[in-house]
Amino acid sequence: MSSDDWSDTENDAAVALYFSMLGNELSDHPYNKAANNRLLQEQTGRSRGSVEFKHCNISAAAKCFGLPIIKGYQPRFNFQMSLAEAISRWLVRHPEWEADLSQPRQSGMAQASSLFIGIAPTLRNTPPPDELGQMQAVARRFDVAGRDERNRALGRAGEELVFHRERTQLAQQGRSDLASRVRWVSQEDGDGAGYDIASFTQEGRERLIEVKTTNGWERTPIHISRNELDVAEARREDWHLFRLYEFARSPKAFELRPPLEAHVELAATSYLASFG
Repeated sequence: MSSDDWSDTENDAAVALYFSMLGNELSDHPYNKAANNRLLQEQTGRSRGSVEFKHCNISAAAKCFGLPIIKGYQPRFNFQMSLAEAISRWLVRHPEWEADLSQPRQSGMAQASSLFIGIAPTLRNTPPPDELGQMQAVARRFDVAGRDERNRALGRAGEELVFHRERTQLAQQGRSDLASRVRWVSQEDGDGAGYDIASFTQEGRERLIEVKTTNGWERTPIHISRNELDVAEARREDWHLFRLYEFARSPKAFELRPPLEAHVELAATSYLASFG
C-alpha cells in the first residue's frame, strides 16, 4: 500500500460520513459539506482536496452498487476495490438505511401522475459510458441485482407506483371501465405469474407488466427469473418489462419488449442442483 492509499479505517470513516450526508440530502435535511470535510480531515489527517476527491470516488463506487449519489460529488472512477468493500461493510451494518430508501417520498397516485417515461438506454444513439465494464464488475462481485431483488419493500413500492399509473392512464384515456379491472397480480395472487400487473391498452388488449425497480441509475443490473423469461416469450405481444430507476430520489422509467436478448445481456447467476 502506498502512502496515498486510504486504510480500511479511513475508508470506513469516509463512507459513513458520505452516507450520512446522502441520507440528509434525500430527506431534504440541510447539511454542511465544508464542515463534514473538516471533520474527516480531523479523523484521517488528510487534506481538504484529498477528502473532496475521496467523496467523488465514493460517488462512483455507490453508483456501481446501484445506489443514489450526492449531488455535487461527481463520480471519479479511479477507486480501489477496498473502497467498494467499505461500502459493502457499511450496508451490511445498516440494513435500515436501504429499507428507508424504499419508502416513496410521495403517495403512489402523486408519483404516478408525474412519472417520466423515457427511452431505454439500449435504444438511444449514444454509447455506454467508458466506465461501464468496471461498474459491471463491481455489481457482479457484490451481487447488486440480488440485493435489489431481495429488497421486498423496494419491489412492492415500485409495483404500487406502476399499478396506480396504469389505472390513471386508462382513466385519462376515457377507459375507466378498463381502469377498474387493472389487477396487482403479485399482490393479490402472489409471485409466479411471470408478471406483476395485469393491465390493458387503450384498445382493450391485455398488457402484462413485470416491474423491476432500483434506486440506482438506469443501467443498474436486475434479476429476471426463468419463469419471467418463459412468459415473455410465450406472450410476446402482451408482455412488458417496466424498468423503474432512481426510485429514492425522483423515479424515472422506460419499457422493454421481448425478445429481451435484443436489449440486455442475460447471464445465468445460479443453477438448480438435483440429486439423481
